[in-house]
Amino acid sequence: MSEDFQAGRPIVLRGGTVLPMDAQRSVLRNTDVLVVDDKIEAIGPSLTVPDGTAEIDATGGIVMPGMIDTHRHMWQTAMRGYGADWTLTQYFVFYYLQHGKTFRPEDIYAGNLLSAIEALDAGVTTTVDWSHNNHTTQHADAAVDALEAIPGRFVFAYGNIQAGAWEWATTPEFRDFVSRRMGRNNMLGFQMAFDVTGDPAFPEKAAFEVARDLGASVTTHAGVWGATNDDGIRLMYENGFMTPGTVYVHAATLSDDSYQRIAATGGSVSVSTESEQSCGQGYPPTWALRKHNIPVSLSMDTSVWWSGDLFSAMRSTLGADRSREHLEAHKNGDTVTHANLRADQVVSYATNGGAAALGRSDVGELAPGKKADVVLIKNDNSPVMFPILNPYGHVAFQAQRGDVHTVLVDGKVVKHDGKLVGIDLGAAKAAIESTVEYLREQLGEEAWTTGMNPDIPETKVLDNPYTYTDYRSSATHGN
Repeated sequence: MSEDFQAGRPIVLRGGTVLPMDAQRSVLRNTDVLVVDDKIEAIGPSLTVPDGTAEIDATGGIVMPGMIDTHRHMWQTAMRGYGADWTLTQYFVFYYLQHGKTFRPEDIYAGNLLSAIEALDAGVTTTVDWSHNNHTTQHADAAVDALEAIPGRFVFAYGNIQAGAWEWATTPEFRDFVSRRMGRNNMLGFQMAFDVTGDPAFPEKAAFEVARDLGASVTTHAGVWGATNDDGIRLMYENGFMTPGTVYVHAATLSDDSYQRIAATGGSVSVSTESEQSCGQGYPPTWALRKHNIPVSLSMDTSVWWSGDLFSAMRSTLGADRSREHLEAHKNGDTVTHANLRADQVVSYATNGGAAALGRSDVGELAPGKKADVVLIKNDNSPVMFPILNPYGHVAFQAQRGDVHTVLVDGKVVKHDGKLVGIDLGAAKAAIESTVEYLREQLGEEAWTTGMNPDIPETKVLDNPYTYTDYRSSATHGN
């Protein structure tokens, strides 16, 4: 690590425009942020700092909390961009029905390693690894090994698309994994990740009971056209499994009754706007969530489609929400004269919205005593980084990954002057190359090429993408 950022040395970011992400949505011009150990010590103009403090020039830049992604299938980053033209159905076919089992533990490791590095590079200091290809606990061990190798903050959400949650969650192997790997590292949280199909038998109840016994929150793909619907929400509610810690991913095709149940039980929704508007889970739901005062966080879903940064998430979320408002108004012969979703709100979704979803009051905001997860957006070589007139609008609409100058996680510098610090990108590249080579061999060159331009899938998948159950909902395509 650079001599300037030796362990234990205080750090001050001088003279930036600070967005603390407090309730007032303050904008603090020409302000310093002092970091001591793993926490923010002080915020203010011209701070007096301890002798030997390392100084970072933040003038002309924006200082904000580290961003938080509440739903990313990190293992799929090994296939970055492969599914650029997929629909959600084609995604289901490739991973759920055909090739998901092909991945070895070392392939999960490679994808997670690259995804974790990618997150830090983009100023995402906390990422939920929605790890749903753990068809053995060896795969889960490999996923966690990768997360622990990178100096970011992560939440490991254990899942398995190849088996019912009531099957894998109740095994001794799963319990052993949790006792061995979870709770030993304060940089790694834990969730359980599984979907509720709406089967009236509610077999997922057994997995919810395990989560309750472990004190783990559940994150679930809810309101996904053709896969999960209002029946799943109703079953969760009637059985008492909707809690403030539950994160509903997408939630794009739900009824008002379901939204009211989420609101009443204190849950939150992880919105993956780029995924929803391209793949077909449903229209990105912030316009509906706002009506019910449901807390929102943002996520990128998977790099098999999208870039793993939250700048594009903020931008697309504003666009989708405003587009819906205009369309609804035009249907009634009206005109929208005031945008209801504001730039500062989506920056909040990307920071303290994620913190709230994860139950972390110590991140997502810049304030004395909070964890020092800090991002400096500054690029003196870019004509896009001046003037900064509306800082929230600048973050949401102007800035991008290449403008992330400095990133601190837990008080440690992991990126500075646009370059990653102490991270072996070459090793990650070698691991990815090995995985890609293996996958191409396993699929065969014809199938590998066809996979990027897939045929129209069989219609059965539209009714049930889950291989572990024969249940088919009547909500979309009939029985």
